[in-house]
Amino acid sequence: MTFGMIVGNRGFFPDHLAKSGREEMIAAIQKAGHEVVAVGPEETKYGAIETRAEAARCAGLFRAHRDKIDGVIVTLPNFGDERAIADCLRMADLNVPVLIQATPDTPGRMTIRDRRDSFCGKMSACNNLKQYGIAYSLTTLHTETPDSPEFAADLDRFASVCRVVKGLRRLRIGAIGARPAAFNTVRYSEKLLERSGISVEPIDLSEILGRINRMTDSEAQPKLDAIRQYVSTDNVPADALMKMAKLGTVIDTWMQQTQVSISAIQCWTSLEEFFGVVPCTVMSMMSNNLVSSACEVDIAGVIGMHALQLASGTPSALLDWNNNYGSDPDKAVCFHCSNLPKHFFKSARMDFQEIIAGTVGQANTFGTCVGLVKASPMSFARFSTNDFTGTIDGYVGHGEFTDDPLDTFGGAGVVRIPNLQKLLRFICENGFEHHVAANMSTVAAAVHEATTRYLGWNVVMHE
Repeated sequence: MTFGMIVGNRGFFPDHLAKSGREEMIAAIQKAGHEVVAVGPEETKYGAIETRAEAARCAGLFRAHRDKIDGVIVTLPNFGDERAIADCLRMADLNVPVLIQATPDTPGRMTIRDRRDSFCGKMSACNNLKQYGIAYSLTTLHTETPDSPEFAADLDRFASVCRVVKGLRRLRIGAIGARPAAFNTVRYSEKLLERSGISVEPIDLSEILGRINRMTDSEAQPKLDAIRQYVSTDNVPADALMKMAKLGTVIDTWMQQTQVSISAIQCWTSLEEFFGVVPCTVMSMMSNNLVSSACEVDIAGVIGMHALQLASGTPSALLDWNNNYGSDPDKAVCFHCSNLPKHFFKSARMDFQEIIAGTVGQANTFGTCVGLVKASPMSFARFSTNDFTGTIDGYVGHGEFTDDPLDTFGGAGVVRIPNLQKLLRFICENGFEHHVAANMSTVAAAVHEATTRYLGWNVVMHE
């Protein structure tokens, strides 16, 4: 990622701290693998900003790199000039996340030569940003050195925040097919999503099936090879595998043509009745390749998947809050039938979909990814458009997938979430959907910060 960097300075504090502080912060950012855009010592005194002219010079540099900068880091090696910092951000008008860091004083080095007062200056900088209406993030500790483990962790979290904000503000989602009639729960407002920069590109399922009918087997051969390499297909009929390959090829091509990043697909039960397979493996492969895909045209659900994936850099799944697990109030079974990415499984195989098979016949339901979810930390997220208040609401939190035994079909795992009963009550009282996005990571806090602080959504963090 690329971060703009502002080094605060204030004339009656030691200038040499601005010089060394700039170098230390650049080293910390680059050590984490990121790039830095910052004015140099030849452009402003020590490459810091104090005057309005220096702020304007820094803002001009930021504007010139607008398309490259993902976030801005404000470092305060001394008190810093709060007006220059706020003016620079206002003039740059990047509308990206901002992280405020202050370097601690060292006991025994509190004379006029080495005293920082960044502890105090950070409050003044935040006060001015609040006055200017500029959203910002804070480090975990009030003061942290750039080379500390604490700041390294905060920088990693801030990078996740920036990825989520950037990824959601410019998101295009493919809605493949109509919402199944039996799933009122996945209704959503395109207009509310559009207000946050999220666009939905629909295509009718008949167009997908029509393009498949025009396709030769040879055109789908690369996708067929990929399916066979992805998961065990023993005992799956060859004609069903070819149907999946053609479906995947058509979806891939359409998404490239329309420049959509993720998708939500109609399944229940049109594809099974009129095409003869379930789309689960095709969707599993997409999600495993960080191109999240949700079933039942759950657009809000795939946004949750994508947000978690942006934050963590790993695949997400869409699950049902599906069953209690014995009498443990903090455990539940999360399940889908299933299109979970292979990343989630202890081991996986392709099979038929046992639920739909009872209606349309086993031969028409091959293509599910079956297996148990492996033990792992877990982040979860759910967003929903609220037409009554004109807001996007949601909740996020942390838990874990456990190794508890489970004898079932589809893709399933046992989750343990502290205060789960409180969360379930919150879901029911506020009318949230039964679907939840999950990711094998601990990034819920970053998703919460990105969506509430920078996107203005009404998202609750489950404690």
